[in-house]
Amino acid sequence: MKKLLFVLVLATWVPLGASAAEPSKLRIGVEGAYPPFSSIAPDGKIVGFDIDIATALCEQMKAQCALVQQDFDGMIPALQAHKFDLIIASMSATPERLKVVDFSDKYYNTPNRLIAKAGSTIDGTPASFKGRKIGVQRSTINDRFATARFAGATVVRYTKQDEVFLDLAAGRIDATLVDAVAGDVGFLKTPAGRGYAFTGPIYDDPVYFGTGVGVALRKGEPALRDRVNAAIRAIRTNGSYKKLQDKYFDFDFDVYGK
Repeated sequence: MKKLLFVLVLATWVPLGASAAEPSKLRIGVEGAYPPFSSIAPDGKIVGFDIDIATALCEQMKAQCALVQQDFDGMIPALQAHKFDLIIASMSATPERLKVVDFSDKYYNTPNRLIAKAGSTIDGTPASFKGRKIGVQRSTINDRFATARFAGATVVRYTKQDEVFLDLAAGRIDATLVDAVAGDVGFLKTPAGRGYAFTGPIYDDPVYFGTGVGVALRKGEPALRDRVNAAIRAIRTNGSYKKLQDKYFDFDFDVYGK
């Protein structure tokens, strides 16, 4: 069996041409700034659950894959511009996104929560948002939800979730709305997150948050979507998914969701 080719390249990587669309050669858009799903390790390598899922899916499809790093808010435009063929970057399949791209079946589904100082009066009620600054990552489901539903709050947008956490710890914003796993592992369990806690309800309205995180691809590529779906089913069946889940998540709920 040929060895799997899996390399990290810049977002400006020269396209492979017609062969890039073939199932045997795929470019995958990834972020690298959303731990534990993707981040840059001290040695410069991109790591995380999304990255390992991409590796597992490529192995299952027997595809040669290249990772293309891209800021999250530019993911869909870059996909449509053929800079890569798939997005594996914790992107939820929402009704709004489904108007412009297709999605595979989900590969995980986790709730979204507010994080604020422990004991904060921010509790998800309209009155608690009045005059508060809520940080979100730009162009995410949390951006859209906070903008639509957090009346009275000032929504502060950032390119990367890491930047949101920095400003939250520095007191420049009052709270952040974020995926619960990313918030727990990427902030609350770090030194910067001491004295902070989840607050308010779980947010999972499918109108805003979709039906789970899937692999995004351009519309009109049903054969590729079918291959990805088959690969997701296979790693769920053969135990590969469970190994990856156990590697990254130490809590007692299934990251795959219902």
